[in-house]
Amino acid sequence: MADTLSDLSSSLASAVTAAGAGVARVDARQRMPASGAVWSADGVIVTSHHVVERDENIQVGVPDGDAVPAALVGRDPTTDLAVLKAEASGLSPVDWAPADALSVGHLVLALGRPGRTVQATLGIASAVGKSWRTPLGGRVDTYLQTDVAMYPGFSGGPLVDASGRAVGINTTGILRGISLTIPGPTVRRVVEALLSHGRIKRGYIGVSAQIARLPSGLAEGLGQETGLLLVAVEPDSPAERAGLMLGDTLVSIEDRPVRHLDDLVALLSEDLIGKDVPTNLVRAGKQHTIGVKIGERTS
Repeated sequence: MADTLSDLSSSLASAVTAAGAGVARVDARQRMPASGAVWSADGVIVTSHHVVERDENIQVGVPDGDAVPAALVGRDPTTDLAVLKAEASGLSPVDWAPADALSVGHLVLALGRPGRTVQATLGIASAVGKSWRTPLGGRVDTYLQTDVAMYPGFSGGPLVDASGRAVGINTTGILRGISLTIPGPTVRRVVEALLSHGRIKRGYIGVSAQIARLPSGLAEGLGQETGLLLVAVEPDSPAERAGLMLGDTLVSIEDRPVRHLDDLVALLSEDLIGKDVPTNLVRAGKQHTIGVKIGERTS
């Protein structure tokens, strides 16, 4: 038994050593520095959006201990990810595990470098679920929750498996009180988009709306109590061109319910841009379906 525990302990320490070479310190806020993961040898660092509180005067502590200037490449608040470009080369990127490498019960290590040296905390994967949308509408490929203790400064650092391979980026900035990890496939998709465009594309229809309670008969038939009452339709917007009008109540887009403003934001994702999507609405007490060609938000 003692040998088994000793072997496990040595294995975990080796995993921290291997993965720690790809963990950086991110100094981009007034409080304690946070952490980041080395994405590429030429200085690309991925971290959490919420720890990057300024766009300039950012410093990155690379694994050898030096602090170097870094520029903000782009950020995606909806998935709480940001990309920095540090003035450094010859860095050691973290080794990413396959997308399906982690199951509930697997041992995991959260790594951080809020100071000069790597810190680690141990736990298990407590929930591995289906894709989901964050409260701001970001699409996350897998719901990944752990019971690791997220110490101050650990946000933006990697979650690694027992072999030292990264499975995602840790964050405390999406759901309060829950240690979540943005999984590798989501990280890759967001990082590649930010490196290519500096931003994440978002859908746009050009309306202002407020929550409105539906009449009882409609609510029962639709299986939802509320929709979004249009209080403004922008001139020459996708909504106006499609024929949406002031006073219409949106109830679904592509058969997915729209009950709250967050639902609308979440549904207007990048993959719908340029597509003509069926939009269900209530007008003068009757249901109508209108095709709306989703535009791209420019600001």
